[in-house]
Amino acid sequence: MAKLLITLLFISLTCQGKTWQVSDDVLLQHVLLMSQAGDEIMLLPGHYTAPLVINKSLSIQGKDALLDAHGKGHGIVINAPDVSIRNLSVRNWGADIGKLDAGVFIAKQATAAQLINVNLQGPGFGIWADGSQKTHIENCKIQGDENIRSSDRGNGIHLFNVSGAKVINNEVWHTRDGIYIDTSNHNELINNHLHHLRYGVHYMYSQYNIVRGNLTEYTRTGYALMQSHHLTVTDNISRHDESYGILMNFITYSTIKNNRVIAVSQSSKIIHDENSEAMAGAEGKAMFVYNSPFNEISYNTLADSEMAIHITAGSDDNKIHHNNFTNNINQVKYVSNRAQEWSVADGGNYWSDYMGFDLDQDGFGDAPYEPNDEVDKLLWKYPQAKVLFNSPGVFLLRFVERQFPVFIRPGITDSNPLIKPAAPLQASQAGVMP
Repeated sequence: MAKLLITLLFISLTCQGKTWQVSDDVLLQHVLLMSQAGDEIMLLPGHYTAPLVINKSLSIQGKDALLDAHGKGHGIVINAPDVSIRNLSVRNWGADIGKLDAGVFIAKQATAAQLINVNLQGPGFGIWADGSQKTHIENCKIQGDENIRSSDRGNGIHLFNVSGAKVINNEVWHTRDGIYIDTSNHNELINNHLHHLRYGVHYMYSQYNIVRGNLTEYTRTGYALMQSHHLTVTDNISRHDESYGILMNFITYSTIKNNRVIAVSQSSKIIHDENSEAMAGAEGKAMFVYNSPFNEISYNTLADSEMAIHITAGSDDNKIHHNNFTNNINQVKYVSNRAQEWSVADGGNYWSDYMGFDLDQDGFGDAPYEPNDEVDKLLWKYPQAKVLFNSPGVFLLRFVERQFPVFIRPGITDSNPLIKPAAPLQASQAGVMP
């Protein structure tokens, strides 16, 4: 008892409260009871038993401290506002995603929770924020369990009905989705690295969000944007994703600008466990736009993919300009009977397969670029013919068809095709939402 009392004596007293040092589970539970709002708890190196339930506004820091949940429930539960968790590792929490088992569970009343430099490895959700406001998640590493089928894992970071969240500089892999945002407005996802997942970023029913500077790799879809409006998606990279780089499903009034989507291929060898499900019907599309009108899609690079952009199902009235369509097997698949113009006053898009000239040296092609000719339709119908994509015979067929069009269907026209690739914007030029 004397040892316990001596250990529990605070080391320093500041205007913010006491600082406690603990070294085992028994002391930790006593400190959680005795501490007051504003206190700081230092976990010394060692192993501690989860769950760590925090019901006061505390700051908890670790130095080589590991919380082990032994396969059950949550690792950390935050039930109070203004809680800060730093430099801890959490392992082996529960796998029951129906019960929302999570490495860190942030309750609705836990306003302004901070998770900094937290390392999590386990089968359920990594971090679940449940209706909380102003959550800050930064420099965390979250690893799922690849021995579990992908659809049965939790998401790395799951934001449900939150606002004002900032998710910055985190790395997530081997979970189901990297960052899942559901019914959550006015949040920011910045500079995260998301790889070996189903979806890197997954939006559902969320408005006025910023997605900037993130990198997705080796996912089945890099950025799955669904049933949302007023998203600002800028300066992101999708690289070697399998089915879609950026997928837009019922996205409206949003800005998709200055992103780079490279080497999206249905044949990519990225399936990361033998239990993963293949996505039926995917064609290696850098961008897929479905039922998504009234957006601006500009200054993006869509390159080295099986298809640059597939646009369909009422995706009209979008401003599409200053994009670089480079070295894709198919540049555009457009399914509609309505004509679209893909250029603005200061230029259209760059097309690596444009065969026109710029005799007046104004930087624009003298003849419009019209994708989806009969050669494109032939390649859609007979994908095996794509091996002839860059052959002299295909170039000749395209040239002859444009000189002697037999039947012109409504489609896409770029009246001012760029002769040189559009330069990427500076980050400040890409813009952010107010």
